[in-house]
Amino acid sequence: MSKSILITGATGFIGNHLLCILKQNNYSITIALRNPSNSNYKTIVVGEIDDRTSWKNALENIDVVIHLAARAHILQESVTNPEAEFDRINAEGTINLVKQCLEVGVKHFIFLSSIGAVTTLSNTIISETSLCNPDTPYGKSKLKAEQALEELCQNSTMTYTILRPTLVYGANNPGNMERLLKLVAKGLPLPLGGINNSRSLVYVGNLVDAIITCIDSPQAQNQTFIVSDGEDLSTPELIRRIGKAMNKTPLLLPIPSSLIKIGTKLLGKGEAGDRLLGSLQVDSGKIRKTLNWQPPYTVDEGIKMTADWFKEMIKNENR
Repeated sequence: MSKSILITGATGFIGNHLLCILKQNNYSITIALRNPSNSNYKTIVVGEIDDRTSWKNALENIDVVIHLAARAHILQESVTNPEAEFDRINAEGTINLVKQCLEVGVKHFIFLSSIGAVTTLSNTIISETSLCNPDTPYGKSKLKAEQALEELCQNSTMTYTILRPTLVYGANNPGNMERLLKLVAKGLPLPLGGINNSRSLVYVGNLVDAIITCIDSPQAQNQTFIVSDGEDLSTPELIRRIGKAMNKTPLLLPIPSSLIKIGTKLLGKGEAGDRLLGSLQVDSGKIRKTLNWQPPYTVDEGIKMTADWFKEMIKNENR
């Protein structure tokens, strides 16, 4: 008998990719939406996700919940107290959902957290045993949700899996990867050749494969896993790989990182500059060993598929 799965955040970047793969398998899928929408799946409208959301209808006869919905990091904040908003949606909203899952007998809860629950910058390699010291409101809210999930599941029949992906890239992602794709496509000189950092990434296809592996694996129960592609890249090397995928040769100027840091601070973009220049390497060996899991796509394959999507998007825009 197939498992009945509820997915939150199913219309988002990761959720869309997850649905495309799940529909090829024998799962009964329900998606929770904020607003009414046409869909090929069974849908339940739950409204905004916070500590007051009612999940009663959405959780009926559900075996597994995959909780992707979250308030993501926003470059231009429109609220006066972003930390409270992150906490209300990502932490309190998750806690409320977990409590209602426990009440109705959901068997397994898969929570998409973030490496930001540990940190966003580090000069040492991060693993599941690293001390959590989140340095953003987003990361703090994710850690609070993680801790509550673990505590609430103690002495209960519901098991959990927490996934901490690194920077996720892939088709339809409006984040930093798309910005780099646009810069490389324009062929403009980029003053990033002097950056000497190392960052772990994860292609969305690899993350989706990890999520699906956790649905049916008993070894995934009550575990926290970091998820990455397994190959770390510097910012200049990432740009070169993007260029190769787009059949372009990026012009990287070897400007010292110290000058870039000063420039970003003068422009009021100090935080973005730190992300651009800093390192964040992870060890994702635990999920590979515990679940015998291997990413189905290499970094180059993930970048190529992302670049192909971008080129097709530009072509359609110019029609």
